[in-house]
Amino acid sequence: MKKNVGYVDWLILIPVVGLMVFSLAFVYSASATIAEMKFGMPEKLVLNHSIRVFAGIILMLIISRIDYHVWQKISKPLLLTSIILLVVVLFAGEAAKGASRWLRLGFFSFQPSELAKFAMVLHFATLLTRKQDVIKDFKQGFLPFVVWTLIICGLIALQPNFSTMIVIFFISIALMFIGNVNLIYLLATGLIGIASAGVYAISATYRMNRIKAFLGLGGDSHPIETVNYQLNQALIAIGNGGLFGVGPGQNRQSHLFLPESYGDFIFSIVGEEYGFFGLLIIILAFAIIFWRGMIIAKKAPDNFGYFLAVGIITTFAIYVFVNAGVNTGLLPTTGVPMPFISYGGTAVIFYSAAIGVLLNISAQAGVFPKTIKNKPKESEIE
Repeated sequence: MKKNVGYVDWLILIPVVGLMVFSLAFVYSASATIAEMKFGMPEKLVLNHSIRVFAGIILMLIISRIDYHVWQKISKPLLLTSIILLVVVLFAGEAAKGASRWLRLGFFSFQPSELAKFAMVLHFATLLTRKQDVIKDFKQGFLPFVVWTLIICGLIALQPNFSTMIVIFFISIALMFIGNVNLIYLLATGLIGIASAGVYAISATYRMNRIKAFLGLGGDSHPIETVNYQLNQALIAIGNGGLFGVGPGQNRQSHLFLPESYGDFIFSIVGEEYGFFGLLIIILAFAIIFWRGMIIAKKAPDNFGYFLAVGIITTFAIYVFVNAGVNTGLLPTTGVPMPFISYGGTAVIFYSAAIGVLLNISAQAGVFPKTIKNKPKESEIE
């Protein structure tokens, strides 16, 4: 297989790097007030974020030069490693807001669920490639995917981290659907999973209150206005922005009104400062990434490249949809970051690594040279 080592897919690289670079301005505006209060330095959080963004871009470029087939060989060890770390974090994790989700490694914290998410995508792409001949079979073509999904989602639920668990569950369902798993088995799994998630959601008062508030059901002890405080402040921010925004650095909601203003709700801060058209540009940037990613998947040299590209793009699409939906009130309030924009450490690194893999698939597919061959059948790959 010919490898276009020097090829760079600018239609992926430019919007991704653009979002990461502009996130520095977004994070500074959204975090300056709280950073001043907590650290006495308004630029403290954006400095941390800038280091991660720079490291992410370097990592992305390095991984873009690594043959993506390497990940096929180590997908299972990576997934097993992530599962071990998910167990470790339950007993030795760094607790915050009632949840144990981070492992402290020297000067930085590591979130094992981020590794688990992308390790699952890698391994599912590997399994889908190997099992196409038996993909309709319950024992060989369906059960392995369900077992891995149950283990990962179960461990993440124990942290507890409801939002990440739900997102990973839907990613696994999407990958199984794309891989042509038996639709009856898939529908049954989806229904059981949704029912189980519903039971899990109402098992904690704060989750139950969020669902009730989303449905417009309040109570004397937990009025809707209290439960929906974050959403209300997010909507105020977007409303203040109007069409063109109030201007960079001029937002008001990050001044201790909107919690997580530089994390899960940074989309609203961007809406306040840059308006509807600013948000539209961000959505268009993601749309270009998704469109280009699907072209890369279609032109991938083999089935593994196809499933891996689709898995990466599907993961990003679900995260963007959920974050934007939460910020605009289309979905119940939950903690899901916006890829490439929200403040974060582990997430920024793994998002960058995933795009690096996608760039390598694009290079090997040679998307722009129009002489690309059709994706070979599985028998040709073996």
